[in-house]
Amino acid sequence: MTRVVALANQKGGVGKTTTAINLGASLAACERKVLLIDLDPQANATSGIGLPKNEPDSMYAVLLDGMSLRSVVRSTELPTLSLAPSSVDLVGAELELGGAEEREFRLKRTISDVIGAYDYVLIDSPPSLGLLTINGLTAADSVLVPMQCEYFAMEGVSQLLNTIERVRDSLNPSLEIEGIVLTMYDDRMNLARQVAEEVRNHFGDKVYRTVIPRNVRLGEAPSFGKPIILYDIRSRGSEAYVSLAKEFIQRAEGVIA
Repeated sequence: MTRVVALANQKGGVGKTTTAINLGASLAACERKVLLIDLDPQANATSGIGLPKNEPDSMYAVLLDGMSLRSVVRSTELPTLSLAPSSVDLVGAELELGGAEEREFRLKRTISDVIGAYDYVLIDSPPSLGLLTINGLTAADSVLVPMQCEYFAMEGVSQLLNTIERVRDSLNPSLEIEGIVLTMYDDRMNLARQVAEEVRNHFGDKVYRTVIPRNVRLGEAPSFGKPIILYDIRSRGSEAYVSLAKEFIQRAEGVIA
């Protein structure tokens, strides 16, 4: 059965899109069929996986023009990783959806087209709590929260958890917390270690054992339009995301990848 996971954190710069791209690619490398949906108007997941940001058939056409999700899906360099691209047109989608009927359910309805075709659907949401993010949370089975190891990180997660609770109450009662992924971790910094410890104490087993380190190659990969596993498979960043994918599979499927 397809599992739909929204990656969300309204705080920008936490490694959300990096995690969406590289978790998706690493799951594909573990022989899982993955669809990555880019709901962020910045379209960084789209360009970071090697597609142009101005695709005419994009998530804008799906959400606003009634195009089927299946019809906008594009293949990538990894045979079992597909992408539903974003475009700059999505910038106006929040306003255009504002008066639409059942506006929060647009994505949920169209995702039904691909249920069964993939093992995982990953949704890269915008770093905000607008209608696009709400569409992602309404369509998802669970939420994966990338969290940077910095001073204000807990505050951002607390705000997101409040939003998730509101979505549960009114739109998606079965929405779960998939887990929290610590990103941009630098073990040379006391603050990073302290934040990681605090998060683990507060959220317990919801925090993944795998930690994503700060890594130069991980930062370079998007400018080449490649997931890190294709850009530099031996880098610490690539090793971390493969480890995260295996832990993700073990949690979701109960099997060792």
